Amino acid sequence: MESKISKLHLKFAEKTWHETFQLVRRCMDKPKDKSQPCKPLVSSLERLQEVFNVSSMRTMRSRLEMIAKQQGMGFHLTEATCYLTAELFYLEVVLLPYGGVEEVKVAPHGKSPVPSESFLQLLRSKDFDEFSVKLAGLFTQYNIPGDDETRLKLFSSMQWLWRDLQQISQLPSVPKDSDPRVDMINHGRSGCLIAGQEDCPMTIQFHTAPTDGTKASDRQTAAAETLVQAARVTVGVSDAAHRLQMASLLPQPPQLDPQGHPVFLSFAEAPHETLPACFLLKLQPAVPMTLSFVNGLRQITDVPIPDVDLQWAPLPKLLTGRSLGSVDEQDTIYTVPLPGGAAQRYVLLAAAWEEPAQRAAAVHSVPFTHPAHVPALLQLLRHRSAINALLRSCMGPPGDAAAGSFCGLHLEVLPESETSFSVTFQRPDADSLAVLLVNVRDSNQITCTLFGSGIVDPSLDEYLSCVMRRFMSVPVTLKTLHGKLEEFSSAPLSPGRPPTAEADNDHSSAAAVTDPNGALAAHSQSATGPEEGCAAAEF
Repeated sequence: MESKISKLHLKFAEKTWHETFQLVRRCMDKPKDKSQPCKPLVSSLERLQEVFNVSSMRTMRSRLEMIAKQQGMGFHLTEATCYLTAELFYLEVVLLPYGGVEEVKVAPHGKSPVPSESFLQLLRSKDFDEFSVKLAGLFTQYNIPGDDETRLKLFSSMQWLWRDLQQISQLPSVPKDSDPRVDMINHGRSGCLIAGQEDCPMTIQFHTAPTDGTKASDRQTAAAETLVQAARVTVGVSDAAHRLQMASLLPQPPQLDPQGHPVFLSFAEAPHETLPACFLLKLQPAVPMTLSFVNGLRQITDVPIPDVDLQWAPLPKLLTGRSLGSVDEQDTIYTVPLPGGAAQRYVLLAAAWEEPAQRAAAVHSVPFTHPAHVPALLQLLRHRSAINALLRSCMGPPGDAAAGSFCGLHLEVLPESETSFSVTFQRPDADSLAVLLVNVRDSNQITCTLFGSGIVDPSLDEYLSCVMRRFMSVPVTLKTLHGKLEEFSSAPLSPGRPPTAEADNDHSSAAAVTDPNGALAAHSQSATGPEEGCAAAEF
C-alpha cells in the first residue's frame, strides 16, 4: 500500500490543480454505486474548494457546482451563467471573467426571474458558508413532497396561506411596546413576518426579549434573553389527508370579531383541496415544551405531533442543550455573572426537575391546516418561550465556569407547576429565608410574589413583577429585590412599623431601587404606579 501511494504521489506531483480537480470530478461522475457519489471523493473536492482562492470564472463555477450538489440541487451552465436548479425554483448567477458576480436572480415556479440583492452580496463578498445556509433555507421552502400535480397544489396553497397571514398582520391593534418591531414580534396576531420575496423563506418571528428603555450592553451583562424565536412556514407530508386552502380564507375586507380576533371563512365557504400533507411551523430553534403544552398545540390544530419526533428529558437539560443520554443524579449549580464583578449562584435540584410534570421534549415543528390556527399557536408558543427565557436567565455556565466573579447571592430554583417556579434565597435584612414565586400566566402576564416573615408590601410585588416583565431576567430581578431589602434594613423606621413595611411610608417620595449596574435609580410609586415607575428607572 505504501508503494502504491508513493507511485501516486510521483505520478501527480507535476500535475496542475486544475487537472486534479478534473480527475476528482471524473471519479465522482462514475461511482461504482450510482445511487450516491463516493463520499471520500466528495470530501476531497470540498477540501480543495475551501483552500482554493476564487479568482477566476472557472473556480467560481466549481464552487457553485459543489454548493449545488451539497444541497441536492442540479447544476447547469452556459458561457458565463450558472443555474442552480430545483423542482420549483432556480437560481441564475451571471459571472464576470475574473470570478466576480454581475447578477443573481431567483425564479420561482411559473414566475419570471427577479434580482436577489442578498444572494448577490454574499457571493461578491465570497461568503460561501452564509450563501449555502441561505440557499438551504430556500431549498427547504420549495422542497415540497409529492408528484408534480400535488407539489404544485401545495405550493399554491402555501402562497395563499402566506397572503392571509400578511393581511392578518395589517389589521388594527393597540401597541403594547414602544419599539414597533418588538411589539410586532411579541404581540402581533401573526408575529413579525419576514419574507414575501422570492429569495427569502417565509418566516414568522414570534418572541424576543423586550428592549423598552434598555441598552444592549445592559441586556447582555444582565443575562437577559435576547434570542429571537422564529418559525419557518412550509409544508410536509402527513399520514392523514387534510383539507388545505386554494384561495383566501379571509372575508374581504378582513374583519375582527368583538373579541378582536380575525374572522375566517370555513373550508365549506372557499375553494380547497384534500391532500396528504399539512402546513408546518418549523421552529428555529426548537422549543422545549412540557406535555401540557404539547397537548395544547394538538387541541388548537387537531393534528398531533408524531411521538417519534419527541424525546423526553428534564426541562433544564433541554434548556441548556446538554446531551439527552447523560443522567443527572446530582444537583446542577449555575453561576451567573453580573455587572461589577459580582455573580449569583443558582442551584437546580435534580430530584425536583425529574418529576414527570417537569419532563419536556424539544418541539421542532408544529403541524396545522388553517390560517386561523396561527394566532392561537403563536400565543401558546410565546407562553412557553417566556417561561423558558426566564429559566435560562438563571442558567449560566455550570459549576465554577465564572470563577473570577464574587458570588454574593446563592439561590435555589424549584418548579411549582408547569407555568410557575420559586426562587429561595437568604434575606439580607433578616436571619431567615425568603421565597419569590414567579407565575407566568401567559407571555404578557408575569407576576412575582414575595414570601417571608414580616414582609407585607403589595407594592413591592407589583414593582418586582414590572422588573421581571421588562428585563425577562431572574438575576436582574433578584439583584433589584436584594438591594431593596437591604434598603429596608438600613432605612430609619417610623414608630410602630416593622422594617419590611418601610415601603409603605410616604409614597409621594421617591424610593431608591438598585439597578443592574449597582447604581440607585429613583422611582415614584404614588405618582406613576409600579409599572410606570419601573419604566422610568435607569436599569
